[in-house]
Formats: sequence, structure tokens, C-alpha cells
Amino acid sequence: MSRAPQKLSAKSPIVQALGTAIAAIPAYQSAQADAPPAYSEMGIRYSHYDEDQLAESTFIFGSRDRYDIDITQFWFETPVGGSWSVALDVQNDVMSGASPWFIGTNVDGDPGVITSGASISDQRVEVGVTTRYFWADGNAGFNVAQSKEDDYEATSWAFDASWNSEDNARTWTTSLSSSNDSLEPEQGNIPVSIERGSLDTQSVYFGMSQILSSTALMRVGLSYTVSDGYLSDPYKLFDQRPDQHERFAISTGYRRHFIEAQGSLHLDYRYYDDSWGTHSHTAEVAWHQEIRGHSLKPYIRYYSQEQADFFSTRAQLDERYYADDFRLSSYGALTAGVRGVLAVGDWQFEGQVERYMSEHSWGLSGGEESPALVDFWRMTVGVSWRFD
Repeated sequence: MSRAPQKLSAKSPIVQALGTAIAAIPAYQSAQADAPPAYSEMGIRYSHYDEDQLAESTFIFGSRDRYDIDITQFWFETPVGGSWSVALDVQNDVMSGASPWFIGTNVDGDPGVITSGASISDQRVEVGVTTRYFWADGNAGFNVAQSKEDDYEATSWAFDASWNSEDNARTWTTSLSSSNDSLEPEQGNIPVSIERGSLDTQSVYFGMSQILSSTALMRVGLSYTVSDGYLSDPYKLFDQRPDQHERFAISTGYRRHFIEAQGSLHLDYRYYDDSWGTHSHTAEVAWHQEIRGHSLKPYIRYYSQEQADFFSTRAQLDERYYADDFRLSSYGALTAGVRGVLAVGDWQFEGQVERYMSEHSWGLSGGEESPALVDFWRMTVGVSWRFD
């Protein structure tokens, strides 16, 4: 029972930096609701996120070094009675490095990046508690979390439920969540645009998973999220965004197990559309190989995004809304990685390495190119222990 990281507040500065890394397709839903855990489990996981330096050809001033983020996660889950479980999740993130401040023009007249300098240093701590109730045909859970960093604080709750059909071949899943965030930007080497701001976010999800045969299953899900409040980036010089952001997504997945090969093919696709004019496609192919009780999972992911309506390579300050943030631009990205799990008695060891690369020309859409696109490495190691 390997636990996934908690869902993070969308506008936290640290989470914005990690956004590309953690925006993978949501975890796959089982076609049968889980039974109560038969044992307790605790674990710790460490990840290191390391962005490549800005290329000399696109750099003007500041520091070419970008973000390094160290993420440490601890979790503990235990059954309570015969129908309940309780879980505690704690996550600590430490970030340092430089961020693009705005896009200017170099001596040749081409767009280039001016960064904040190596001035950004931040730490985020999130604590969450989840309780879950199980019955014969399903389960339901409730989570409360508090996240705090130097300039950002968020309180969130989430409810989810899953239930099976009479023949146990189909599982329905739904979830509701809400987050209330507050922001007080810190003055550093660069000026900030506001003294404080607030943001409210609500999200709803509904999905279905279906067993197709003894070796295959599929799932489909729909989600809607709306945020109201301060949505601009206070650490960018030219950034003025609408105060509401609606997001829609549909995701689907297919799993097929090959008995003789002792492995499974994993296929996933996600389409995303929002009220800012952005839409994206995410497709992932993976192979899950069982090796004498252990496992190895290589995967490759493709992502393509069309730019927001108000994005320009150099911000258009005469418009009502404007931004030169590369995360709102048109681009394509490829991610390749491998995850391994080693099981030794009641202990489980995991490791993962991932490489992410992005280019404007890899996208399916046109639009303007940003010189600040990011490439990065992400590496993870972890260990968990099961006990009565």
C-alpha cells in the first residue's frame, strides 16, 4: 500500500515551481473498492527536483541557476476497529534558486530572460489527517490539511467516496474539495506587486472504472475546478491575470495484464481546458513488470499545451490582462522515467528517476514561444514498513 503525495494548493509559490513535475495523470482508480487495511504502515520518501540552467542564448541578466527543491514526505496509516482507518501525512519542501522575473530584449533585439537572481529561498510544511470508513461495497474518506510557508498559507478539506456495482465489476468514484489560501509576498531583491491576497478554490470529480475481462480494465473521469481571488504572480514584473479561473478535465486509462510476461501495459490520456483559453493533452505509456515479488515500471509521457489568451512573449501592457509567464505559453514536453520497488519481508524500498524536457516546437498548437521554458531532473527514494 504505497501512499501518494497529498494534493497541494495550486497557487503556492513552491507548488507553482513544482507544477510541471507533479502534474502527471491522476492516480489510477481500482475497479474494486479497497478493503480496510489489515496492518499499519509508516514510510518516508525524499525527492530532489533540479532545474537546468537557463541557456546563454536566452539569458540577459540575473542568475542562470534556477530552482532546486528538496521534498521530504512522512506518512502513517493504521486500521481502527474493523471498519475504519486513520492516516497522517507530513510534507516538508525547501526551495532555493532564481525565477524568471520578466522577458526583455537583448542587444540583438531578441527576447531574453531577466531573472530574480539567486534571491528566492522558501520552506513549506504541510500536515494532513485522513479518516476513512469501509463498508461491504465501498468506502468514504475525509481529509483536512494545513500548509504554511514564508509567504503563503492554505487550509483545505476533501471528501471522497467509492462504491461497487452488485457484480463488483464496476466502481464509481466521486470527490469534493475546497481550499482557502492567503498570500503575503515578501520583499526581496525584486519588488512585489501586492502586500496581501486571498484565493478560494473548489473542485469536484466523478469517475468510473470497469473490469473488462480477467486481464483488462479501464477508467474514465471528469473534473471541474474553480478558483476565485488573487491569481496573478506577485513575483513577476508584468503579470495581471483574471480573478477567476475555471478548469475542466477528462481523463481515461486502460490496463492490460499479460500473464506469460508477468507484466502490465498502462495507457493514460487526459484532456484539459480552462476559461483562460488554455487547453492541453497529456498521454502516457508505461510497462509494469513484476520480478519475483518486486517491480519495475519504465514510462514515457507527452504533454502539449496551447497558450492562454493573455500570454505574450513580451507582456502587452496595454491590455486588461497580460503575462509573459512561460507556464502560460504554447509548448510541448516529453518526460521519460523509471520507478522500481523492492519488497523485503515487511519492508518496501522504492526509487524513481525522471527527466523532463520542453520545446515550443514539440507542441501541437501554434502561438508565441517563451525563452524561459524549463528542463529538469527529478529523483525519489523511499522506504515503508508494514506492521501489526
